[in-house]
Amino acid sequence: MIIRIKMLPTLLLSALLSIALLASTNANAEQMKKLGNWNVHYIAFGATFLTPEIAKAYGIVRSRYKGVVNISVLNDDMTSTAQKVTVSGVARNLIGNQVDLEFKEIVEGKSVYYIAQIDYSNAETFRFEITVKQGSKSESFKFSQIFYAD
Repeated sequence: MIIRIKMLPTLLLSALLSIALLASTNANAEQMKKLGNWNVHYIAFGATFLTPEIAKAYGIVRSRYKGVVNISVLNDDMTSTAQKVTVSGVARNLIGNQVDLEFKEIVEGKSVYYIAQIDYSNAETFRFEITVKQGSKSESFKFSQIFYAD
């Protein structure tokens, strides 16, 4: 599913940057992986960090027990051009329950985001395995996130 937004081109970007700044107070590094000639930026957070207006605009369900996973892929060159790719992934909690992530593409001006939602319990840790594909090129990476019900 592709969502094209003709709202303020920076609406989602501003919201996600705000969330990233909040998260950076608890993290010690930028959430980015260099994969081949891509810089893959990722973040996972509780859906209630989004305002109701932003959640509604992007079809995101706000709940204290729902998380959002956001992936964006940029060229690793001077242009840092957003890349249209296919994103897939799975999340496993600590007891091994697996959730297949269903990413939807959001195009906002020159920006491209891939968003998926995940249900969680309070203080639940998930290990994510994400695969990014473009044509015959495929790259994968892993990260983990603890979600808290607020």
